[in-house]
Amino acid sequence: MTASSALLTDRYEITMLQAALRDGTADRQCVFEVFARRLAGGRRFGVVAGTGRLLEEIESFRFGEDELDYLEQHGAIDERTRRWLADYRFTGSITGYREGELYFPGSPILTVEGTFAEAVVLETLVLSILNYDSAVATAAARMAIAAGDRPLAEMGSRRAHERSAVAAARAAHIAGFGATSNLEAGRTWGIPTMGTAAHAWTLLHDSEEEAFRSQIEALGVETTLLVDTYDITEGVATAVRVAGPGLGGVRIDSGDLPTVAADVRAQLDELGAHKTRITVTSDLDEYAIAALAASPVDAYGVGTSLVTGSGTPTAGMVYKLVARQNADGSWLSVAKASADKVSHGGRKSAFRVLNGGTASEEVVVVSDGFEPLDTPAEHPDARPLQTELFAGGRPVAGWTGPDGVRAAREHHARVIEEMPVRALALSRSEPAIPTVYRDAD
Repeated sequence: MTASSALLTDRYEITMLQAALRDGTADRQCVFEVFARRLAGGRRFGVVAGTGRLLEEIESFRFGEDELDYLEQHGAIDERTRRWLADYRFTGSITGYREGELYFPGSPILTVEGTFAEAVVLETLVLSILNYDSAVATAAARMAIAAGDRPLAEMGSRRAHERSAVAAARAAHIAGFGATSNLEAGRTWGIPTMGTAAHAWTLLHDSEEEAFRSQIEALGVETTLLVDTYDITEGVATAVRVAGPGLGGVRIDSGDLPTVAADVRAQLDELGAHKTRITVTSDLDEYAIAALAASPVDAYGVGTSLVTGSGTPTAGMVYKLVARQNADGSWLSVAKASADKVSHGGRKSAFRVLNGGTASEEVVVVSDGFEPLDTPAEHPDARPLQTELFAGGRPVAGWTGPDGVRAAREHHARVIEEMPVRALALSRSEPAIPTVYRDAD
């Protein structure tokens, strides 16, 4: 088993648990829902990411003696709560959008059903994973749109917390990035890794030529040489002189990239290196990538902007109680009514309406708890969006590990093709498709 994730939790969840155990409401069956009231940053869609990681963390959400001792020593729990937490296992069910799926305001991204006690303690863990990973995946998807058919590599590990860097690489790969520089992401999630040399490699040697010769001897002529440590024009000339016209690639990490890329391409062609690829890696975001669309660039490497969500570091999702059982066993829809933070109570089923294969709206059907949820048969013109993710105390097979990442990446590639053309624009705007609520019959 992996290390416990139990204390990746806000204290107020434990406080509510303890009070619920005292007043007898802890065992009430409840439905919690994860959704976003709006799309952060004026984005036109969001990308669900982190689900596979979350399912694994929920499975390891256990309170061992060390965790319980800490809580007790700091006055966070009484003896009754300690005994309850010592036996904690999430035995409820989780359904939701597949990882890699697109979401919109009000989309029921994740539905957690179980007792109040079981479900409430998961709030912080759920939101911390989904909010970060989805923010990165959304930024990555926008970059992939801007890049078109040109490959993207994630290289932001040095700009993030060491564990966030691994999560970011995973989220970026799901949303279209082909490789990562992070070796742990490669090992854990099966993502292709890449990387050749930094400026330090060139500076280590007595000359740029010596550095290039050594790298080629070690990695072959198909390697990519970093040509902007000193003078770019001289660097390109040296690279081709050392490697020959079969040089695999050059990397540019500075300068006015559209101008520099054009000059480098012209120089490479003049030297006979017509197939040598140009990779650019200088503080790119989706807008910089889009500005390079007409430039002779073959690939992009993105770091800081990607791992920080390109200016939107959280997806803004919330975890709210939307239905609960009364003492007599009947169900009651509940919802927050605060100004600007209104939520829709009730269990929900969600469908994406497709017209000729293009998405036109998100339909969310609301049940007050008594009616059964709508099934795909009742929405023949739409694609169902929710699936079972966690049941019987375990993640459902196929959603976790490297297999889950591959499935999420493939799913994302399919669903992004459903979006109308307006969804692919990078400017701030309204969501690409509307969310429509309907009551269950």
